Amino acid sequence: MSDPTPVIDDLREESEELDALVAGLSPGEWRLATPAPGWTIAHQIAHLNWTDRATLVAVSDGDGDGDGDGFKGLIEQALAAPDRYVDDGAEEGARQAPAALLAAWREDRAALDEALRTAAPGARFPWYGPPMATASMATARLMETWAHGLDVAATLGVSRPPTARLRHVARIGVRARDFAYAAHGLTPPAEQFRVELTGPSGDLWTYGPEDAAQRVTGPALDFCLLATQRAHRADLALTSEGQDADRWLDIAQAFAGPPGAGRPPGAGRPPGAGRPPGAGRPPGAGRPPGAGRPAKGESR
Repeated sequence: MSDPTPVIDDLREESEELDALVAGLSPGEWRLATPAPGWTIAHQIAHLNWTDRATLVAVSDGDGDGDGDGFKGLIEQALAAPDRYVDDGAEEGARQAPAALLAAWREDRAALDEALRTAAPGARFPWYGPPMATASMATARLMETWAHGLDVAATLGVSRPPTARLRHVARIGVRARDFAYAAHGLTPPAEQFRVELTGPSGDLWTYGPEDAAQRVTGPALDFCLLATQRAHRADLALTSEGQDADRWLDIAQAFAGPPGAGRPPGAGRPPGAGRPPGAGRPPGAGRPPGAGRPAKGESR
């Protein structure tokens, strides 16, 4: 059983960095359009607040066995409007005055921080995908906060250099492999993959057996951009060995819920994402725009 404290600390730090980006914005800047179609900066923060509240319900309503009645109600809402419920939640929050929205986000994420830190050891909580442990819940929140923070940073023309916190995003992206297959109606491969990613400081992050035939390699930043649907694989320096690994790069998603349209090929990395070590796309990496299967899915 892993200690969730480090990832909860990193979630707090990731959230505080994004908070600093939006805290001084004017009301007009909160209405600026972001790379997610139809979403302003207010929608991005409202979505994070909406998801923080849902996570708080999952962690607090019940005893960790996945039977919290409150979260069952949230699942029923999602099933009743699977194509709208995420957008509807963001739209409702974005209608608030910016000061009220920022205050609500701060209050709810503080409550979630406390709930995660005091959760019973070994508890597992319901979610829109498989039930998750405390560390996984915190990791999922960090992943979304980082991804939506990229959209905000791109809108504001701010660069956010990649940090070691991406290790959490990469890990959940790898662990969500089978979920990504299932979300696309596909049977996950029986064999494990080897994933080797170069972290922001140049260190190597590895997952899976060293002798696996199916392999994915490249910058950790690029893998995280792919898994959060912030860039198309054709624009990233990821390489695959094996048909199944290649297919995975078309459908990878680190977030719960159905896949969406994804970001188009040729758009490049988000302007606020920074660059991985040794940035520059090696020959043969990814696919040229328009070639092969389009990537699917987007966590907005």
